[in-house]
Amino acid sequence: MGAENASSTMPTAKTVIIIVVVVILVIKIVILMIICQKKARIGTSSVTPDTRFLTLTVDKFLTDMEREKPIRFTCQQLRTATENFTNLLGSGSFGDVYKGTFSNGTIVAVKVLKGISDKRIEEQFMAEVSTIGRIHHINLVRLYGFCFEKNLRALVYEFMANGSLDKHLFCENNVLGFEKLHEIALGTARGIAYLHEECQQRIIHYDIKPENILLDENFFPKVADFGLAKQCNRENTHISMTGRRGTAGYTAPELWVPFHVTHKCDVHSFGMLLLEIVSRRRNMKKEDNVPESQEWFPKWVWQRFENGDLDELMNAIEIEAESDREKAERMIKVAFWCVQYKSESRPVMSVVVKMLEGAVEIPTPLKQIHHILMESPSPQLPIFAYNNIKWSGSSLDSLGSSPIPASATSSLICATPVMKKYGIEMDPN
Repeated sequence: MGAENASSTMPTAKTVIIIVVVVILVIKIVILMIICQKKARIGTSSVTPDTRFLTLTVDKFLTDMEREKPIRFTCQQLRTATENFTNLLGSGSFGDVYKGTFSNGTIVAVKVLKGISDKRIEEQFMAEVSTIGRIHHINLVRLYGFCFEKNLRALVYEFMANGSLDKHLFCENNVLGFEKLHEIALGTARGIAYLHEECQQRIIHYDIKPENILLDENFFPKVADFGLAKQCNRENTHISMTGRRGTAGYTAPELWVPFHVTHKCDVHSFGMLLLEIVSRRRNMKKEDNVPESQEWFPKWVWQRFENGDLDELMNAIEIEAESDREKAERMIKVAFWCVQYKSESRPVMSVVVKMLEGAVEIPTPLKQIHHILMESPSPQLPIFAYNNIKWSGSSLDSLGSSPIPASATSSLICATPVMKKYGIEMDPN
């Protein structure tokens, strides 16, 4: 009986096998878990730092990309930045400009738009944002952002510490030496050349003048104020116009009479600006110490230049150093090429840059500048000069006593290999 009890308490072979199999399975599962954990630790130690680094890099990249686009600010943000618009930097026909500082220390210029109508404000707003808001160049002022709310329509630009060129160019205590003036002229030309020739769509500024050239803390120039700017396809050689654009005294003839308008109107404006830069005075200047013959300065300069009176010319514009005289003569030549009456005769801005740099030969300018040789100079000169001209077909017809000789309507040809190379044409007569 004792033997029977002992045998009944011993496990059967089948039970032993089951237990062994279960133990083996458990051991395998544990081993697999340990291996997986080790692989996970190895993977984490080798991959996670790279993944974390890439994430930070991409995040910074995306943040920088967001900053490249104009930011939409709220009215309250701009009121806070400008201390409720208390620091007025200047005023113009399109609005008042205030200095502002954001919480990150960025100093900005906030232009609060104004106009005779909401439609005009909207047109200016869209012109500036759609042009300067999409491009970046070292010689163009940067648009940080904008605000377009019921009570505030504003544009936020980078702050230019030395303001506009006119404040330094026409003051008695002019701190700008001629070398710096040449740099300003060259930088301005590069900015306009970028607008005309390097943007996906050509941008025409229409209002190049000293007031729209801003200077940073180092007097580095940047073209500003794109309220009149217009984009056009490169394939379009002519542009349709609705109303006059620009500032009298700088605008090209084709903007005042029904000629075809092209991007060369900016070239003409730059030429008039260049004459003011080289002389450090307004083209039209009514002062007691200025002879009447010099009141319309472009005409006086041309007469001295044409007669070879360079010494008198340099003395009048107070150029003494020989290196400055060479630059001044080059700038004057370039200016008279830019203000040619026929737009086809004006060089493109990239060629203007090369001329100012001294990289190409500058042919003697043509005397195709009838609009600046008038006997009665006036800031409104273009109106008086062309009130007897009408456009008929593809030729120019004069009525009565037109100031424009017949040679101005002749076909244009390239006179020298240099002119042909750089697209400069001249009147064969």
